[in-house]
This record gives sequence, C-alpha cells and structure tokens, in this order.
Amino acid sequence: MSQLQVKVTARREEAEGIVSLELAAADGKPLPPFSAGSHIDVHLPGGLMRQYSLCNPPHESHRYQIGVLRDPNSRGGSAAVHEAVRPGDVISISEPCNHFPLVQARRTLLLAGGIGVTPILCMAERLAADGAEFDMHYCARSPARTAFRERIAQSAFAGRVAYHFDDGEPGQKLDLATLIAVPDANTHIYVCGPSGFIGHVVDTAKAIGWPASNVHFEYFGAAPASGDAAGDAPFDVKLASSGQVFTVPAGRTVIQVLAEHGVELPVSCEQGVCGTCLTRVLEGEPEHRDLYLTDEERAANDQFTPCCSRARSALLVLDV
Repeated sequence: MSQLQVKVTARREEAEGIVSLELAAADGKPLPPFSAGSHIDVHLPGGLMRQYSLCNPPHESHRYQIGVLRDPNSRGGSAAVHEAVRPGDVISISEPCNHFPLVQARRTLLLAGGIGVTPILCMAERLAADGAEFDMHYCARSPARTAFRERIAQSAFAGRVAYHFDDGEPGQKLDLATLIAVPDANTHIYVCGPSGFIGHVVDTAKAIGWPASNVHFEYFGAAPASGDAAGDAPFDVKLASSGQVFTVPAGRTVIQVLAEHGVELPVSCEQGVCGTCLTRVLEGEPEHRDLYLTDEERAANDQFTPCCSRARSALLVLDV
C-alpha cells in the first residue's frame, strides 16, 4: 500500500484523555477519497505504526481527522500521538482502507463505545448527508470523557444521538436488550468500541435472533486475546509457489517467520482485526485467532490471518 506524506495542521483536546489530529497533504493536493468506516495506517515517531479511523465527513478531500485516546495499556501508539506529534509535523500515512463499510439499509443503528465513536461519527455524517434513517447511541464513562460532543451538538443529526454515561443515573444507561428487542431484517447494526462493549452487543443480538449479517463491528485498538498462547505448538508452513517449508515455533507468528526468510506478506494491524494479511490456505487446518473472519468463513478453513492465527494440523500449505 502506497504511503502519503501529510502535515499535522491542527491538534485539539476533544475530551479528557482524547486528542484529535487534522492531517493535510504535505504537497497541498487533495487527499485520496474515503468512505465512512475507513481507517489509515499512521507511522509514528519511534518506528511505530498504528491504525486510526477517519472521523471527519467523508466528502472532505482537504483533510483527514483522527481521534486518539491516551490508553494506559497502550503498546506505545497513543502515547506517541499525545506526547510527540504536534502541529507542523510531517508524518507518513497509508491511503484509506475500509473493512467496516456501511451497507444500504432501510434503517441503521449506530452504537459507539468510548473512542470507538470515531468511525461511528463518520457514518452518522454520511447517513445524514444521504437523508437516511438512523439512530446513534454513544456510551462513555462520563461527559468529560465524551469526545466530539460539541461537534455532534452542532450537527444536523444531533436529535438522533442519545448519550449514556457510566457515572450517570441508571435510567439513562443503555438498555440494549430493549433497544434491539425485535430482530429486523431491514435494520443494520454497527458497533465499535472496547472489546467488552462489542462482545455485549454482538452476543445480545445473537441471543435475540438478529441475523449475523446485519450486525457489523470493528474492534478499536488491540483485539482481545484468542487461543491459549501458553499451549502453542510448533507447526510448518509450505509455500505453494516454491515448495519451501518453514517451521513456526511457539511464540512466533507466520508473518514473522516468513519475513525472516525474505517472504513479505502485506500486513497492517498484526492483531487479526483488519484482514490486510488474509491468505489462502490450500491444505491443512488453521487455528483461527482473528476477529476479522465470520464463523462461516472460519469453518471453510480455506483462508487465515498469518499475523496471529496458527495451525491445528502439523502443516499448512499457503497460496503464496
């Protein structure tokens, strides 16, 4: 994926522990178009690369906007943004990529948890511009930690947004079971936020009987751990194109082992969230640890995410 040089044109404190950055092309040209739900890879000081959802209206071409939470459990990305990135800095980003796209629906229900509001806000902008029917529910710890509240209040869709605060009265908290009590094939649900929030929405919808195809989600930041790393066993991968066989030991990923031998696969999040590294499996049975594939796609066992998934069989033959 090609890289773009962008200048940080603005930095704003959006809420307690949350900053937004505005990015413009360093050469002054229009930025590549993007759609609601898109993210960019941002190359940060110290050699870090992190993904952030675009949260500005998707018709804009003069800027990208991202929102970043200062996460105490961060692997370094959020700290770099908060401490080292300032207006005037020039950084590298990827072109926008979308693994969380809106689909055309009679009605859309948007559910945001914390900093997961960033793609949800972009979706609200898009739906409002299209005159579509939608409602948005925004859950946060407190009003002080609710990013973009002023922007939402000034928007044309402000009346469609309901807030739910952890430190608020019980009556204002999100009653998800009531909100989605009746499955509706004409309604699509979109949810982004912490893994526990997403899991609650997805599990509740499934228990009520919502079609899985109508419930869309994107994990924000690190994916929840999947599989028992302590019990990992080594396995082999064979490249169909060359016949080369490499052993993947416990504690190493397929991506890492292949890279050590000069075989580069496209990779972005390295957590099984984005799908960038998705690779066809010609033989063998993967042990899926991603959050990208559907249950049906996993059951087919004909593709996997080599950034985090492993193998149940002794050998995987890859279409590489």
